[in-house]
Amino acid sequence: MSTDNLPNSPTVSAPSALPPEEIDRMADDIIAALKTVYDPEIPVDIFELGLIYKIDISDNRDVTVDMTLTAPGCPVAGEMPGWVEGAVRSVQGVQDVTVNMVFDPPWDQSRMSDEAKVALDMW
Repeated sequence: MSTDNLPNSPTVSAPSALPPEEIDRMADDIIAALKTVYDPEIPVDIFELGLIYKIDISDNRDVTVDMTLTAPGCPVAGEMPGWVEGAVRSVQGVQDVTVNMVFDPPWDQSRMSDEAKVALDMW
């Protein structure tokens, strides 16, 4: 399963040797886990902020997350990948986790969900 570069709604691509129900459950649980990780300077979770660009679940249940930051010089740049890894690792069935920090395309406010925009009063 792969989720790719869409604001707030990583896409799912198949085929996979895993049953579709398991992929759906894992994807939902991974997204729920990512919603527990917050940028300490912004009171919105990283998923709703649109910082998650891609989530891949391999046939052996290893998960790779491509993510970005609101700014390359973010003070938690060194810590946030570990927070993301820990959150995803807590999901039942996940075997291993790799978090890649990417900056292409650069993050901008258009990637935020409506929920995030409301929370930050950015209408």
